[in-house]
Amino acid sequence: MGPIGLLCIRRTLADGRATGFAAGLGAATADALYGSLAAFGLTALATLLIESATPLRLAGGLFLLYLGLKTLFSRPAEEAAAGDHRRGLAGAYVATLFLTLTNPMTVLAFTGIFAGLGAETLTLSGGPGPAVVMVAGVFTGSALWWLLLSGAVSVLRGRFTPVWLLWVNRLSGLLLLAFALTLLAGLLPG
Repeated sequence: MGPIGLLCIRRTLADGRATGFAAGLGAATADALYGSLAAFGLTALATLLIESATPLRLAGGLFLLYLGLKTLFSRPAEEAAAGDHRRGLAGAYVATLFLTLTNPMTVLAFTGIFAGLGAETLTLSGGPGPAVVMVAGVFTGSALWWLLLSGAVSVLRGRFTPVWLLWVNRLSGLLLLAFALTLLAGLLPG
């Protein structure tokens, strides 16, 4: 379970299933974008992203640090927020989209997986259709995972007492801080 999974779980516990799923859709969108880079053979752009690893890691690490501190010191919601969730849904989506996009290892993973599947020849031999289907499959599979995770957490949410939710916040905050510090430590020389 990585930082995005923790954020999805925490968002679901604090703000409800829709917000947790919106957070997951941000990650699914980033997965589809990086999948597109790999499937369509956009190696120049992929290379640029890999060469930009240091600023991306710094931005992602600082954002995770912020989220970790905010989570660690926040009080859990007694019940999911009611009413207008548009800003909350959009905020959850954008935050996880940003965090997933700032991980240059994601593009490397997709490039390796798609190369292993022979995706580099998809656009050459069959036009863009097969690559589009592959990227749609990545997005759909990722979105289904986030739907299942946020749904399962939402079902269990009622079993958590306010004290348990406080400890979930504290543990999630500490884990997010650990991910942030690990990411930022990778920027140190040597």
